[in-house]
Formats: sequence, structure tokens, C-alpha cells
Amino acid sequence: MYKRNAGQLRHEPVNEEEKSKLKKNPIYIICDNILDTYNTGSIFRLADAVAATKVYLCGVTETPPNTRIKKASINTTEWVDWEYCTTTKEAIEKVRQEVLGVQVVVIEQDEKSVPFDKAMYQTPVAFVACNESTGATPDVLEAADLIVEMPMFGVNVSLNVMVSLGIVLYMAVSKLEF
Repeated sequence: MYKRNAGQLRHEPVNEEEKSKLKKNPIYIICDNILDTYNTGSIFRLADAVAATKVYLCGVTETPPNTRIKKASINTTEWVDWEYCTTTKEAIEKVRQEVLGVQVVVIEQDEKSVPFDKAMYQTPVAFVACNESTGATPDVLEAADLIVEMPMFGVNVSLNVMVSLGIVLYMAVSKLEF
């Protein structure tokens, strides 16, 4: 097992030349009014782990520079491309305009949702991670090509937003070819 200290986890920021050479997968992450800055930072770390092309931060989601986001992201905000959009619907429309044939997948409990492990994912793909308390708004659900959810077997009816995104992302990555 590898043990790393905080300094070994937090790489120096990547310069623009190095950043332009980083491999990117046709994966986009849309943060729908994420309230917790530690979740936002962790989503940047997850975006780096799957080599996502871009993260969209929407609505009340805090944006870098932010010390809590930086700490949780272990500096990945320095090389993961991101953009702020006023609304999640705006981010969905923007990614649809910029990325031909993108599949928009909303992670949410809904009557139209399908089990995340049975879903048919395609690339390019944009995952929408929704607000921790209120979930997705009707206009975001309406804009989705696919709504997925995870089964919950305990007393609690939901998982942390970053954990949910991570589980769904890695299931999708295991089914996709890049």
C-alpha cells in the first residue's frame, strides 16, 4: 500500500503548455447548485481522475479560487477546465451547442430514472450532479436524455452528491470506450 502525505498529494499547478497536452476524455460534469465547497473540490479531483474535459459550476455553486475547494481538490482546479454558468439549464444548453451528440445524464431519484448500472451510456457524455437538498429542478430533468439513480437499501434515502457522481461515473467509464 502506498502512503502519501498531503504534500505528495498536492501537485504543483500545471502550466498552460503542460495543461494543453493532458489527455481528456469526452466527459463533462455539471454541478447543479452544489452547496458544500468540499463536495465541489472533490468533484474537481474526480474530474481529474477520469480525465473529464470540463466541469460546469452552476448557480450557487462556489467557484475557484476558494481555499476549501482548493484543499479538497488537491490543486486539480489548476488543470481541470471549468466554467461558471448562471443556471444548470444554461450549462446543459451550452454543452449541447459545443459538443455534438452529447448525452446528458442527470443523477437523481425520479419516476423516470433507471438503475445506474443498467443504463446505456454513450460518449460524449455530460453528468449532472444535483443539489444536495433539493435535487434537480423540473427543467433540468426535462433536459435530460437519461436519468439514473442508485438503489438505497438502508434507512437513509440518498448518498453524498460527490459519492453518487463517482459511483455513476466509474460505472459509465467501465462501459465506454475512449
